[in-house]
Parts: sequence; C-alpha cells; structure tokens
Amino acid sequence: MRQIILDTETTGIDPREGHRLIEIGAVEMVNRRLTGNTYHQYINPEREIEAEAIGVHGITNERVADEPRFAEIADAFWAFIEGAELVIHNAPFDVGFMDHEFAMLNRARGEPRLGPVAEHCRILDTLQLARDKHPGQRNNLDALCKRYEIDNGHRVLHGALLDAEILADVYLAMTGGQTALLLDASAGGEGSAGAGGGLAIRRLTLAPGSLAVTRPSDAELAAHRAKLSAIREASGECGWDRLGDGVPH
Repeated sequence: MRQIILDTETTGIDPREGHRLIEIGAVEMVNRRLTGNTYHQYINPEREIEAEAIGVHGITNERVADEPRFAEIADAFWAFIEGAELVIHNAPFDVGFMDHEFAMLNRARGEPRLGPVAEHCRILDTLQLARDKHPGQRNNLDALCKRYEIDNGHRVLHGALLDAEILADVYLAMTGGQTALLLDASAGGEGSAGAGGGLAIRRLTLAPGSLAVTRPSDAELAAHRAKLSAIREASGECGWDRLGDGVPH
C-alpha cells in the first residue's frame, strides 16, 4: 500500500477567509517502509501571511515572495498524491486548504480538473486515531512524540517537511510497526533507528555459522504431519507436498 504522510503550512487558519497554502511537505511510504521519496515545496500565496501564523511556522512574506504560485506546482503535487492514502495530523485542516486551492485553480483554468482530494485519495487522520487510542489526553504532535519516545528536539518551529517526517515516525509507532530501518552499511551495525515504546531497530552482525537453528521435536513433527493430513483431506492438496516430503528439516 502506498501512503503519503503529509503536512502543510498556511497564511492563516481558515481558507474561507482567503487564507492560502505556503508550504507542502510529504514523505512516501510503501508497505510501511519509507522509500526516501519526498515532496517539498514553498508557495507564493499571493497575499499577506498573518503575524500569528508567522509566529508558528516562521515563514515570512519575504521568504515566499519569489516562490512559484500554487497554479505552477499543482500538477506535480497532484501526481505525487493521487491514488495514495494520505496520512495527516488533523486532516480536515490540511485537506480543506488543498481542496480550496484546487477549487480556485479549476475555476481559473477549467479542464483538466484536480481534486477534491477525498474523491481520489483515502484520508487517515492521525489526530482522530490518537484520540481513539488515548482519550482525554493531549494528542498534538509534540505530545505524541513524548508518549512514543520519538526525538523531536530539532523541531523548534513548525515546518511541513520536518513535521511530515516526524508524523511518519509517530504513525508507525501508534500502529505498532517499525519507525525506521537502518540500511546504511557505513553505520557499522551500531546505529539505532527511531523508536516506538522505547524500542530501536539495529542491524545484527553475525559470524558465519553462528545463527542457532531450532529443530522440531518428535511430538512437534507428529503434530505437523497430522495437520498436513487434515489439510489434504479437506482440500485434496497441500502446498507443503510441493516442497518434498512435507516435513521441515
């Protein structure tokens, strides 16, 4: 399954008041593994950013003055998310802004039309997921990082790509899976990856022949053969038979 963990930053809190997107950050995950494929774009919102919003994300009007407008990046962004499951913290906020941008674009240029997002992507709201798992507790991103022992010390201000990367770790921890996997051979097998419940994933270095193999007992073999016989009787065939005698060695 292809999932896109996504976050946005905006000029204010309500698109109905004319507020716009100014940053999109997203990371791709396939079958619960981060692929390294990301999408990150600053956007000129064609309007002023509210001072309160700048205090949250630190993105100023000057920072985005020379960035492309949404109409210029919409097709590339749509190609990145279309058909995926979008994993978003407080999804109605971000999806509302994306739909607002696509609706304005569609009115301006007609066909081909992009969006609405929920008609082309599945939406998973991790804020609602966290509320279901931890009712009555704080469930913002910082609180979840603390609860699942995920390092977010580098997060001083909100930033779309950084928050998407952190949310990927939080989502995997909340849903019981690995948060990262160390693949860099230069790490020498000692590095650890992100945590959920305080656990880290480490690469093991084993000498040839040192991996212990546990063989079945006579009783376990007898139970295995009896199970295979029951499968053959019920279905007329057994996949184990294609491996030889149907007994693990």
